Amino acid sequence: MRPELPAAVLWDMDGTLVDSEKVWTISLQDTARKLGGELSAAAREAMVGSNMARTMDLLFADLGLPPDPDHQAETAAYLSARTAELFAEGLVWRPGAHAALTELRATGLPMALVTNTERDLTESALDVIGRHFFDVTVCGDEVPRGKPDPDPYLRAAELLGVPIEECLAVEDSPTGTRAAESAGAAVLVVPCETTVEPGPARVLRDSLHGLTPDEVRIVYDRVAAVR
Repeated sequence: MRPELPAAVLWDMDGTLVDSEKVWTISLQDTARKLGGELSAAAREAMVGSNMARTMDLLFADLGLPPDPDHQAETAAYLSARTAELFAEGLVWRPGAHAALTELRATGLPMALVTNTERDLTESALDVIGRHFFDVTVCGDEVPRGKPDPDPYLRAAELLGVPIEECLAVEDSPTGTRAAESAGAAVLVVPCETTVEPGPARVLRDSLHGLTPDEVRIVYDRVAAVR
């Protein structure tokens, strides 16, 4: 029997669809320098796929600054503004991402964008990616807890009206992968800036080049068989 498509595909954004993690690296480095320090490689890696609150905690700890809610809020605003400037200069697609979105959209399969990036920045990115690919979008500032907690993925499934256990998430980071798995989704992992270890509820792929609806069926069926 031919494997079925998942009920929906839930796409991460940064590092999965667009190569924006490199943009975040620049804006994070600029933010660290504004605070009087230099961002370490270890802290930057830990921030990949993270939400803003956790990023601020990691940044302040990395620079040896005391956690201060007001100072962190001001810093988060600066980071968002600096990142928006860089987004406006243009974003680069991850290899194969545009073609994969186009092919899967043509099947009529429900799709969501699920990102830890806040709404204002996500809207800027959607000018490049294209809003027409997604039935719903869920951003990091629209849920109680961002990735690695499951809230963004649970909210996306709720908005689509499908069981999260019947969804396939596409992720690039350990943080996002944990979020999708803890929500109950199967995960296709296409690493970008960080290594993601294999696991029973995930399938790893080098890139999105050549990802077809038939392969999505196979990936989802393979994970569903072992869960």
